[in-house]
Amino acid sequence: MKIGFALPQFNHQAYGIAGTAGFASGIEEAGGASLWVGDRNLAAVRPVVGYGGQGNTIPEELNPAADPFVLLGVAASATSRVLLGSHVLVAPLYPPVQLARSLTTVDLISGGRLLPGFGVGWSPEEYQAAGLDFTRRGARMEELLDALHAIWTSDPARYEGDQLSVPEHHAPLKPARRPRPPFYLGAMSERALRRVARRGDGWLPLVVVPSYVDVDGLVGQRSLLDELARQDGRDPAAIDTVLRVNIDAGTSTDQVAETVKDIHERTGIDHFMIDSMYDVDTVDGSLEHARRILELVEKG
Repeated sequence: MKIGFALPQFNHQAYGIAGTAGFASGIEEAGGASLWVGDRNLAAVRPVVGYGGQGNTIPEELNPAADPFVLLGVAASATSRVLLGSHVLVAPLYPPVQLARSLTTVDLISGGRLLPGFGVGWSPEEYQAAGLDFTRRGARMEELLDALHAIWTSDPARYEGDQLSVPEHHAPLKPARRPRPPFYLGAMSERALRRVARRGDGWLPLVVVPSYVDVDGLVGQRSLLDELARQDGRDPAAIDTVLRVNIDAGTSTDQVAETVKDIHERTGIDHFMIDSMYDVDTVDGSLEHARRILELVEKG
């Protein structure tokens, strides 16, 4: 199994981001496989849509949010082996040229270790702040993936769509990963899974320990994804999975480790990203928490 961990980015850990480099190198030394960021451009005071598209509240833990690209760059320079991912960037909020430039920079600094994960998000206010139409976010995502592919694989590069337009420009600086970094996509609904089946190199599902662990649901979603991929002429084995594991406050490391091992045994998922932002307040504490989970998982 590959066990990765979220970089300090949200909640109380956001105030300790000066320790990001030490956290990243400590995770690598402890045997962690990957380091991850999320994305929250803002948390509205009176949201129209709540967290994850449910209700009308957003957890206060998401109010402090550090920049994902800066954190990935720091982690890239502090490590030499671990993969560096985003689970997930709200990609349609970003202009494609700027998004490609930021991710290319991280990939080059890391020597090709980037796993860019994208999602369409659930916050209308984030789209409002970017001057974008929330209701067209799915279509914008489709065009963004096309634009990124063009920028990363051609020189000169250009893209013209209904929502995005990238004029022909010089684009000699390419990511280290060829022909381009993989597209990992967050998805729970059938519509989103269809996008993963057509466009994704990886799928990014989610569980919360212990309050939301639906192993049968994960198996069913993966089965649907595999069938949709076959219908689209793709080999399902070519679509990787990285499972995000959020931890509820007060959950023991033993329970987290046992849940990870159980999911692995029952689903075959072998890459996990563990986020302690709801459970651990400090960066040093998060590193010790991660070390303990790695020890418990390795014991089998």
